[in-house]
Amino acid sequence: MKIKNIITIIFFSIAFGAFNGFGQNQGKALLNEVSEKVKSYENIALDFKFVLENVSENMKQETKGDVVMQGDNYRLNIFGVTRIFNGKTLYNISPEDEEVTISVEGEDEEDAITPSKMLSFYEDGYTYEMDIEQNVKGRKIQYVKLTPIDSNSEIKHILLGVDTQTKHIYNLIQIGKNGTKTTLTVNSFKTNEPLSKTLFTFDADKYKDYYINTID
Repeated sequence: MKIKNIITIIFFSIAFGAFNGFGQNQGKALLNEVSEKVKSYENIALDFKFVLENVSENMKQETKGDVVMQGDNYRLNIFGVTRIFNGKTLYNISPEDEEVTISVEGEDEEDAITPSKMLSFYEDGYTYEMDIEQNVKGRKIQYVKLTPIDSNSEIKHILLGVDTQTKHIYNLIQIGKNGTKTTLTVNSFKTNEPLSKTLFTFDADKYKDYYINTID
């Protein structure tokens, strides 16, 4: 199951016991490179595939989505719902229900990997361990295993796949303590795109016939 070259396998087999911090330091170093690369972009636009599954509950949801991020701001489309976050207020727009829910993104989302956190959430609160390396259509993807330091976290661990050439995140696999597995795979990764000035602005005039649900 583990796809590593033989030198890496031998090295970790010999060195891990004596240098138990090496894997963590190497994983952290790789993620630091990813973080610095991400921070160098003015904005990021992603198309992705999202899969949520729990075998014990015979549940599997699969969909595609897209998101544009600029600083803390983001505009996310997934499951037929548009989420607009302007750095302070979150707007959930559901055409199917003809409803807009307005709320403030707060402490209840601190443990969640929201779009604005997706490419930087790993910077704090985790221990790191180098995991498998895979060849995906000619791309070398190195996985880093992240385990929450907080024992009360609902997350068991996360596998973060990094394209070693571009230093972009290829996918994220989150395993919950309840057995739920969430996989997000990036299909396209664009940066520094020209964006509309109103992309992260909620235009109430477009939703006059919608029910507006404001959560304080």
